[in-house]
Amino acid sequence: MAWGLTTLLLVGTVLDALFGDGKGAVLTGLATLAVGAFAVHWTLVRPRLSADEHGLAARTLTGTHRLPWPGTTVRLRSTRRLGRDGVTLELERDEQLFIFGQTDLGEDPRDVLDVLTELRARSAGT
Repeated sequence: MAWGLTTLLLVGTVLDALFGDGKGAVLTGLATLAVGAFAVHWTLVRPRLSADEHGLAARTLTGTHRLPWPGTTVRLRSTRRLGRDGVTLELERDEQLFIFGQTDLGEDPRDVLDVLTELRARSAGT
């Protein structure tokens, strides 16, 4: 979606520069840059979270962070804002805290927690 919006804004910027006023082209150009940066970010850090029998891997712009199962806390946090409930998955190890929402995970954080809990239990049994 972000790449499609970036392309649409880029076309709008070019058309505005050719047929519109200069100030409008600057504004749409800035919007194109902002959405383009967002699209690059989401492309580079996908997938945000992966798990195996050894632990978790959280991807950020600074790289991949390995979180072994022992010493890593996995929990859900629910917040209510503007009349809507929001659920996030929190991973904590030492001084590191990673927070993932449904957009980051591609799934409901509650479902991801269930899968992670099962995987952690299986890895502890081996």
